[in-house]
Amino acid sequence: MYTDEDLNLAIKKGVFTTASVDEFRHLMSSSSGTSSVDEENFRLVGGFNDIFVVIACALLLFSSLWVLQSVNDSLGYFVFAALSWGLSEVFILRRKMALPAIVLLLAFVGGVFAFTQSLFGWQSSYAVIVATALSTVTAYVHWRRFNVPITVAVGVGAALAMLASVVISIVPDRTDILMVTLFVCGCIAFVCAMYWDAADTNRTTRKSDVAFWLHLLSAPLIIHPIFSSLGVLDGNESLNNMTMIVLLYVFMTVISVAIDRRAFMVSSLFYVIYALSSLFENYGGVGYSLAATGVVMGAFLLMLSVYWQTVRALFVLQLPEEIQRYLPAIRAK
Repeated sequence: MYTDEDLNLAIKKGVFTTASVDEFRHLMSSSSGTSSVDEENFRLVGGFNDIFVVIACALLLFSSLWVLQSVNDSLGYFVFAALSWGLSEVFILRRKMALPAIVLLLAFVGGVFAFTQSLFGWQSSYAVIVATALSTVTAYVHWRRFNVPITVAVGVGAALAMLASVVISIVPDRTDILMVTLFVCGCIAFVCAMYWDAADTNRTTRKSDVAFWLHLLSAPLIIHPIFSSLGVLDGNESLNNMTMIVLLYVFMTVISVAIDRRAFMVSSLFYVIYALSSLFENYGGVGYSLAATGVVMGAFLLMLSVYWQTVRALFVLQLPEEIQRYLPAIRAK
């Protein structure tokens, strides 16, 4: 299976011409009944060999960590991170394997974070700040070396975690301030995602993949603080609160349709399922509340998928042209 990024590389190397690749994309779009933009493609698994390599890497990494931790925790985490980088040189830079790239990135950044924590002490709040700061730097270094799309989201997530850690260290007992901070972090992640999306409205380069992961990061950070501030997590399942959660998800759905990003909507799906399930259970008298929620949400998402471009046209065409040019075009019927 070949991605748009692979086709762009073939053009760069002179294997194909730009015109021939454009014709091929048009052919695939016509035969499948949908455009490459509408598919929201991203590369996750290139084949079963990806899974095989991930299993082998995990065995090597965690076995070495287990052995070396018996000597020294910091040594174990340092070797864990170093091995992750070394394996990345082979399976990302040379072999260009998708799933191992994601796993090895997370292993490297996670290993650096754990190594820093082990040096400064696991209970220290300042250790978390230093660890998240160093994780942000290492994510940037990894991005410059390997260009794995998820790296930007990991780096942004680490930077936002550092910001949240600073807030916790300053006001340790103010949950409300922490929730506001998380909400602001979610908005920052969303702006970053839109920056990368606007740079590739045709969704044919690696920039689109970067935006995909940033959208996955931003949605929970935006909706969770609102969910928490309503007291739902503390058992305050009033009709007004549940209704607000559903309305919030509808609003996020409208944004998802407008920017043509299902990832933004799906990553916050857990919250609306919880809200609808509580509504059915407490006010609808439905015994199988979760099943009823599944029926409602499943039907809604399937209908939205079928009429995605039609619904997009209703929203996007109402926006000013200055905004429309930063969004994927409406696919002609």
